[in-house]
Amino acid sequence: MPEKPIPPRPDRSTVRVLLRLWPYVRPVRGRLFTAAVVAIVASCLSLVIPIVLKWLVDGPVADRDPGGVWLGALYLLLLGVAEAALFGLRRWLVARPLSSVEAGMRAELYGRLQRLPIAFHDRWASGQLLSRGTTDLMLVRMFLAFPLTFLLVNAVTILAGYVLLLSQDWTLGLVLLTPVIPLTIISNLFERRYGVVARRAQDQVGDLTTVVEESVLGIRIVKGFGRHRSQAKAFHELSGRLRGTELAKARLIAVIWAVITTLPELAIGAALVLGTVQVADGNLSAGTLVAFLSTALALRWPVESIGFLLAMTKEAATATERYFEVMDTDEETDTAGGTPGPRRTDGVRFEGVTFRYPDAPEGTPPVLDGIDLHIRPGETLALVGGTGSGKTTLTALVPRLHEATAGRILLDGEDIALMEREKLRSLVSVAFEEPTLFSASVGENVLMGAEGAGDPELRRALGVAQADGFVDRLPEGTATQVGEQGLSLSGGQRQRLALARAVVGRPRFLVLDDPLSALDVHTEARVEAALREVLQETTALVVAHRPSTVMLADRVALLSRGRIAAVGTHQELLRSSAEYAWLMSGEGDGNR
Repeated sequence: MPEKPIPPRPDRSTVRVLLRLWPYVRPVRGRLFTAAVVAIVASCLSLVIPIVLKWLVDGPVADRDPGGVWLGALYLLLLGVAEAALFGLRRWLVARPLSSVEAGMRAELYGRLQRLPIAFHDRWASGQLLSRGTTDLMLVRMFLAFPLTFLLVNAVTILAGYVLLLSQDWTLGLVLLTPVIPLTIISNLFERRYGVVARRAQDQVGDLTTVVEESVLGIRIVKGFGRHRSQAKAFHELSGRLRGTELAKARLIAVIWAVITTLPELAIGAALVLGTVQVADGNLSAGTLVAFLSTALALRWPVESIGFLLAMTKEAATATERYFEVMDTDEETDTAGGTPGPRRTDGVRFEGVTFRYPDAPEGTPPVLDGIDLHIRPGETLALVGGTGSGKTTLTALVPRLHEATAGRILLDGEDIALMEREKLRSLVSVAFEEPTLFSASVGENVLMGAEGAGDPELRRALGVAQADGFVDRLPEGTATQVGEQGLSLSGGQRQRLALARAVVGRPRFLVLDDPLSALDVHTEARVEAALREVLQETTALVVAHRPSTVMLADRVALLSRGRIAAVGTHQELLRSSAEYAWLMSGEGDGNR
């Protein structure tokens, strides 16, 4: 089951969450600091304009000096051009480094996903992971590009502006300071409520992404069973839920915007009335009033932008928290052990191996319970069992796709729990019942099974899997692109390419999970004939559902209810085990 969205943690402050971005920002801190300084200078230039206006009104305008008026206009023009140029410079300074920050975080997320255990991927919906690598990182980049800088720029601008206001007339300045306390309280309340809604929206984006991805990948099922209406209904329900959440966000932003806009406007209106009275009484010059009001109006944008800057900051904090939910998950680790002894030839041993899924409910029996099994060097052992007996789970333990709960597995006498995974997976090659191909060429898909292998190994592997015939008939042979998940090929063709991938590197240990299930009888016979030669060179564990596959093996192990019920040759088990005879008769369910 996909993992449920993780609820936001109220004890984590926005600042503390965003500080986790520092390791990614540190390499570009010089450019960001320079951009912030440039933006502060540009913003403060707007505060110089009221000073020029005061000089213009009290000087050239009062003295009826046209030359002075034109000079003042020139000063204002130059200040405007300088401000625009500095803001343009700021954007240029941050564009490239922040793109590299986003790319670096995305690369680290992808790398972490590759290293996380299979159990993690079993729990998490792919759409949730995709949204963290796309939408969430875009929100982080936008925060670093705009709110991070302008929260600082606006704070400096507002502070400098109020100092200027108080220096021009302290009584009017105090009037404009009155909204500060209520705005602070309201902004704090807004941040808390908006954080909850923003988290819900981003989780819903992940759910919606999952539905779209599943519908696209399963389009044949959707169309084959005529389920497009039910899929569309599910999509519209999630889409409607997301729309409602986005509207809730919009309402919160509308409220905070209205409050942040209204309170300063009321204060400016009160200051205008009081200032006009003072000018009429001769206690204030007209130029000072103009400069005061111009300064107050210049501060409108820094004050009014607080609402959406806080909203973007909270969304970025939520995105950061979601990103680190994945990054904080423990990777697959290689247990530190003693120095391995000298290599000996002993095949594969399962000693008291027990396995229970980590998220299994309390009290449920283990999937595998005390497995003891020895596959001799160079031997092929067929694993047979009914549905739910644990065959596929057992095969997944050999390359450590899952970790055994108890017991140990030895390869040639070496405990796999003490091996580095890279070494282990260079020794063990796997072909799964459900073949997975990537959006790459046929050759690239097969050669994924052996680093450094070339065309001779590729041709040999295709021959073993009896895939060379259909591959040569493809438009570009082994260079043909197979498309997403190889859906341009038939099920049998995909399975043969997956088998070729497993044998291309001549592995020391081979694990095959019913690798011939999608083949017709004639192709299966040819593949089995070629596979016999490969199996003579390796130690193999083969999950078998049909007698023809069992005949590839030297011995057979019967797995029943998570335990090894019998081990022997095919003929011996037919005589001694009623369950095995029933499974091989075709009356039993040979699926997993």
